[in-house]
Order: sequence, then C-alpha cells, then structure tokens
Amino acid sequence: MAGDDVVVVGAGAAGLATAIFLRRANPSRSVIVLDGAKKPGAKILISGGSRCNVTNINVTERDFWGGRSTIVRRILRAFPVDETIAFFREIGVPLHEEGDGKLFPDSNRSRDVLDALLRELSRVGGELRPNRRVVDVVADDEEFAVATTSGDLRAGAVVLATGGKSLPKTGSDGGGLEIARRLGHTIVPTTPALAPLLLADDDAMHRELTGVAHDVELAIRVDGTIAIRLVGAMLWTHFGVSGPVALNASRHWLRAAMHGHAAAVTVSFHPGRDFADVDGEWTRLANDHPRMTVHTALARFVPASVASALLRTLRRSVLDTPERNSAKALARDGMGPWRRSVLDTREGYGPSACARGGGAPRD
Repeated sequence: MAGDDVVVVGAGAAGLATAIFLRRANPSRSVIVLDGAKKPGAKILISGGSRCNVTNINVTERDFWGGRSTIVRRILRAFPVDETIAFFREIGVPLHEEGDGKLFPDSNRSRDVLDALLRELSRVGGELRPNRRVVDVVADDEEFAVATTSGDLRAGAVVLATGGKSLPKTGSDGGGLEIARRLGHTIVPTTPALAPLLLADDDAMHRELTGVAHDVELAIRVDGTIAIRLVGAMLWTHFGVSGPVALNASRHWLRAAMHGHAAAVTVSFHPGRDFADVDGEWTRLANDHPRMTVHTALARFVPASVASALLRTLRRSVLDTPERNSAKALARDGMGPWRRSVLDTREGYGPSACARGGGAPRD
C-alpha cells in the first residue's frame, strides 16, 4: 500500500486551509483530507448565523483565553488579518467589515465560504475523501498508520484538524483529542467555552424578562474572590441568561467548578463602575430630580421591564420625594452586584460554539 505524503484529518475550516497552504507551498507533495461526514464543513455553514464571521479586523493575543500569549502572538503574526482578507479575496470571497470589527463575506452566505475553500482545495490538487472517519492514528517507524472506517492509509505526516467537543452534531465529538492523547500529546481537560448559563428555578427574574437584552458587568467569583470581570450584552432567557457576556463567562465558571472550587456569578447593572461612582450619581440624581420615582430613575440605566423586575424582586414599592434617601439606596443597591444562582451551562457541549481545553499549545 503506497503512502501519502500528508493526511489531514478533518475537513473543517482549519483542515481545508491547512491542505490548501500545504499544496501551495509544495505542489509535489500529495495531500489527502479525510472527513467522517458525507458533506464536510458543517461548522462553517452555521457560523455567524449562517453568514460566517470569518475573522475580526483587530485580532491580538489578548483576545484569547488560555495558553501563553507569546505562542498565540506568534501564530497570529504568521497569518495576520490583512493576509487573511487577501486569501479570501483570492479564492473569490471578498469580505466587508461590520460592527465591532467583524468581517463577513460580501454575499453574507457561509455556503460561499465553504464552496470557495473546496474549490481552492481542488484547484491546488488536494484530494478530499468524505464519509471516511478516522478511528486511530499509530506512529510506525518513520510513518503513520491511519485507520479509517473505509480502510487504512499510510502517511509521512498527519495533521489532526478534528476540532474539539463543541457542537458534536457537526462531527466534532472529541475523537481527535483521544487520538492525539494516544500519540503522546498533552490534552488539557475540556469544558464548554461559549454556553448559556442555567439559573436556579427560584430565580424568577430570568423567566419574567425572557427576550430582554442590555449591558451588564458579570463578576466570576472563585472561592469568594473575584477571578475576572466581564462587560457586555446579556440576554435574559426562560432558562437563565445568554448573550455575549454570559457566553464568555461560562468557560470561567465551568473551569472553576471542574476543579472543585466554589464558583459564583454576580451581575451589576452599572457595568465598569465602582460603588463610590454609582453612589455619587444617585445622590446627584435624587437632589436634581426630587420628585422622580425610583422606577423612573432605574429606567434611565436599564430597560423599563428590568427596572420593574428589580423593584419587585426587592419587594419594595415605588418611593417618591419624602423618602428619597431610602429611595436612592434602594435604586443604587438594585443596580447590583446581584448574585445569581448558576446551576450549570445549558445542555453541555450541544449548544456551545466552542470548547475550552484540548491540545496543549506548548506541545
């Protein structure tokens, strides 16, 4: 059985791009891409709400959690944003910038991104073999034996681009991590990394506010000490909270819980501001608008529905001028920090857009 020069396991974005650049760099090398799905690229198709947010106009090592920043910086410098934009333009996918620097294809169709990658793989002479799941890779002398569901191959080099454990319905069920472990690589225990937070049943606010989104500050406390603060939009849902800031918080909560630490989440409705600053603003507000109700004052900073829910949760009625000192305290305290009883993330890896952990960068 003749061996191939390189076998790439996984035909997602990473695997297809790896195969393309391998063939561009050395056309004399044979490159085979194996994937367990009949139709590869499922994650590409669902990314960015099926529009595929390819990258961001500003990407630095500070945007990544885990691993040494020097390693991340070196990877980013090897393929910077301008070269990424140029690459996609070359293969027929011009990009445009939207809010927060996100770069989307001009067509706003993730299918166009996948089709362009597949076309380019074919153009440069790479070979895609779908519906061929790799079940093991064994190092044998100077080659690798690659066992698949449709027969075995031999290769001089193997690239594992199988993804982590997130969105397992797309095919990334963690099998590649086990292959890497058997080959001697260090595998960092995984958790979901961008998952909604499931709140306790007795926390009525989230059910009352389902569908409401606004900016907050979440503090993740580990054994009573604040480990990190995150600011961004939070979406109240029937099961708990979601939105960018809650999704980002999930990895920190899960990592602490996995290691047996007491993890808690508090929410502040005055994001990025300390107690003295908030207290001073409420004092000025009470003095400048002595007839303003607490609800009206709260609604200056959060949606009116959130203001109403906060007041009901505090079990206090709306207070007017005669009690403005207590009203100010009520409003100030109602803005947080509030402790939310997080039970878990919702449905584990199923809805999580990515997973934390996996292959150790130092390897």
